[in-house]
Amino acid sequence: VQLQASGGGLVRAGGSLRLSCAASGRTFSSYDMGWFRQAPGKEREFVAAVSWRGGVTNYADSVKGRFTSSRDNAKNTVYLQMNSLQPDDTAVYYCAATLGSLFRPASQSARYDYWGQGTLVTVSS
Repeated sequence: VQLQASGGGLVRAGGSLRLSCAASGRTFSSYDMGWFRQAPGKEREFVAAVSWRGGVTNYADSVKGRFTSSRDNAKNTVYLQMNSLQPDDTAVYYCAATLGSLFRPASQSARYDYWGQGTLVTVSS
């Protein structure tokens, strides 16, 4: 699976952005999809994940109620809608894929096998 993230940019605090991650391959619908981010000088952290069917999501506490992850399997694309953005949300955002299971999509980066190249989100105060 090859992943291509897009949609990053510069936004003011309180604004919104929608990230997209396009996947290649016909088995996209078999994969749980995750979003991670890495701020300058910090470790990569989990943001959100959506299950292979799209019915189950998982969010970091820091983004609950502000971010929504969804997917369109017909378009081989997963989305991260980010609202009420804050300067602390500034980071490079990565999408990742792991084979789906019966459990809630994973928050551990080590569970993900495929990674996109990242897209930069900058939130100004």
